[in-house]
Amino acid sequence: MGEPRLDGPADGELRFVHLGFGDNAVEYLEAWQEQKRVHAARFADEIPDTVLMLEHPPVYTAGRRTEDSERPLDGTPVVDVDRGGKITWHGPGQLIGYPILKLPRPVDVVAHVRRLEEAMIRACAELGLETTRVEGRSGVWVLGDALEQRSSGLALDFHPQMNQEEYDPRLMGPEYAPSNAGQRGEDRKLAQIGIRVAKGVTMHGFSLNCNPDTTGFDRIVPCGIRDAGVTSLSQELGRNVPVSEVLPLMEKHLREVLESSEPMPRAV
Repeated sequence: MGEPRLDGPADGELRFVHLGFGDNAVEYLEAWQEQKRVHAARFADEIPDTVLMLEHPPVYTAGRRTEDSERPLDGTPVVDVDRGGKITWHGPGQLIGYPILKLPRPVDVVAHVRRLEEAMIRACAELGLETTRVEGRSGVWVLGDALEQRSSGLALDFHPQMNQEEYDPRLMGPEYAPSNAGQRGEDRKLAQIGIRVAKGVTMHGFSLNCNPDTTGFDRIVPCGIRDAGVTSLSQELGRNVPVSEVLPLMEKHLREVLESSEPMPRAV
């Protein structure tokens, strides 16, 4: 993986670097090292704001707040990282974006997260899918049915989530797996965000599920959330939506949002 290209937009504009997709997906630790290198260059003003775009081979990564009870029960290896948030899965069919941006001072981390969410919400809308934020939970969501309309295969009075404070979907079988949340009519997460800000410059970023095998999330408690699941653009739209289709839309909307001088609202 070579140096980010320095041709293209003038300094001060956002540039995108494609690190690898499909058969050229980038191993997580290799991409992390590249993030650190680009972060140092951005801090030194050697390069402008840069977004690394890529896919990863299958991997579990755990942010600083991850609890032991949220990790894979079978001992599957997990990469512990210095971002915020909890544990998640990355893999083929998931678009990864690592914005390496110098934030204005005073640094507003929440506003940065809101901007990333906004770009993904706009990209999903262009594809025909309505998504939203959920109060107290970062990322982009597809809302489920009202509780009384949900189909769990069991009477609601006996649904394990209603009676267990430490409900663990991994112990309940495929019917309750995070990847089946859509069939149950539950809220489901379409995109994850986990960031770090060091010396006023951002690292890590977002992952947007395009057409991954979402059962990769079933071995963990995704983002530490036990009462909702995960989904993908392909699952929600009922057709194959590959990363290659979503990539230019995300770049367009990231540019619109991140280059705008208008701050996104802090509410939510």
